[in-house]
Amino acid sequence: MKVITEIANDLVFKRRQDEILRYSYKTKELQHAQFRWLLNKAKNTEFGEQHYFDLILGQGKRRQQEDAFRRLVPLSTYDQLKPWIERMLYGEEDILWPGLCKWFAKSSGTTSDKSKYIPITNDALRYTHMRGGTDSVVIYLMINPHATMLDNMGKGLILGGSFSDEVFPKGIKAGDLSATLIKNVSPVVNKMRVPNKKIALMQEWEAKLDALTDAVMDDKNITSISGVPSWMLGVLEKVLEKKGAKDITEVWPNLEVFFHGGIAFGPYRERYKKLIPSEKMHYLETYNASEGFFGIQSSWYDQSLQLIVDNKIYYEFIPMSEYDESNNKMKAIPLRDIELGVNYAMVISTPGLWRYIIGDTVKFTQKDPFKFVITGRTKAFINAFGEELMVSNADEALSRTCAEMNCQVAEYTAAPTFAKDGKKAHHTWIIEFAKSPKDVNAFAELLDKNLQSVNSDYEAKRYKDIFLDRLELIQSPRGCFEEWLRVKKGKLGGQVKIPRLSNSRQYLEEMMETIRHYR
Repeated sequence: MKVITEIANDLVFKRRQDEILRYSYKTKELQHAQFRWLLNKAKNTEFGEQHYFDLILGQGKRRQQEDAFRRLVPLSTYDQLKPWIERMLYGEEDILWPGLCKWFAKSSGTTSDKSKYIPITNDALRYTHMRGGTDSVVIYLMINPHATMLDNMGKGLILGGSFSDEVFPKGIKAGDLSATLIKNVSPVVNKMRVPNKKIALMQEWEAKLDALTDAVMDDKNITSISGVPSWMLGVLEKVLEKKGAKDITEVWPNLEVFFHGGIAFGPYRERYKKLIPSEKMHYLETYNASEGFFGIQSSWYDQSLQLIVDNKIYYEFIPMSEYDESNNKMKAIPLRDIELGVNYAMVISTPGLWRYIIGDTVKFTQKDPFKFVITGRTKAFINAFGEELMVSNADEALSRTCAEMNCQVAEYTAAPTFAKDGKKAHHTWIIEFAKSPKDVNAFAELLDKNLQSVNSDYEAKRYKDIFLDRLELIQSPRGCFEEWLRVKKGKLGGQVKIPRLSNSRQYLEEMMETIRHYR
């Protein structure tokens, strides 16, 4: 049926579209409603009782309640919430959230742990993560009135992860967030997604890639794809290899949208255009993480993300100029008090996390509705010499350089190199090219200039080479980053990310060692 997208939009999605339009004038009220809902729901939990949720809710006006919350509930990193989370992981109930939490998202760990476990309570699953997926479709249909993604039983290829082999009591499971979502997806949505659950939840990435491509490459009516850009590329390239096709339009002629997130899309945009040379193809960025679903691109003319303010998340923000992870009494401000153009660390309270510093940094570009860009991580930056280089700077400079030199970057990581033996300090970059530049040294020269153009602090430190020398570029062999993930992280797959920037040289040194053995 060719008009099913239009019918579904009118009957199913229109109400939610109207709710999202309220963000233009009701954000303060909506955020306070999330705040009260969260505290009311959790006031009888152990955490809620210890932190006086009843007392907070009994304060007078809206601002007084939220101010009391900030006074009585400390900011938390994962290490600070870990004792509470571990009790939930081993079956204790009514700890951070009412009842038993059966699902945990397992992701790369803190400095003291190999892995961290984020509780995915039933309410977080329903109101935050599942709704975020629906909202992505809702907003896509709002901004693309010609969409046909649901027509003729159109299907979505969703690239997911897997559960770990760890055994916990009471049937509790831990693994990639996407595995929990796939396991709990509604029967209706399950009929509209591929591959089947058995393949989608396979653990070994290379075996999954083969099984996945065999399962989807002959399905002519895949209309959408969802996943992390770097790993989805591997799927598309494998499909083309097995089909012997020149591009994806020959395999999936009805493909029209890629819902992507997890890492910046800029460095991959040109590769996708080459693989999917279709005028009807759209790319919609989402900001979903183990901790919650936070934002969705809501315009083709603006790459910023619209903050989702009514999905049971209460937001606060710490100016990065005042950020100190060792101080849980830092001042965090509510959404209503943010300023445009300021770099903030994001703090969230959700069905299972309280005043949690998630480690991402954002900068707001608009109010009413609130829109923002992801600038990086609280730890993923280089500021060894006062240059304050963020991941967003690196991605932008790489995109410009690749466009000017007609090349493509597959993966990269960078870290500082300190002055030694008469050589000045500089940044060292390791880059794996999907399409190499004709002159790698010229690429490094241009990349350095573009970094200066997008970051005035880096430009100041590079002035006449007084403080910093030009960046050093090490070209990685193809496949070396995957080998590093396999050896050092012990895992490949659609949810695994390459660390981009770091003040520490740990990742850089590990990659250099991998390159030496790889060659």
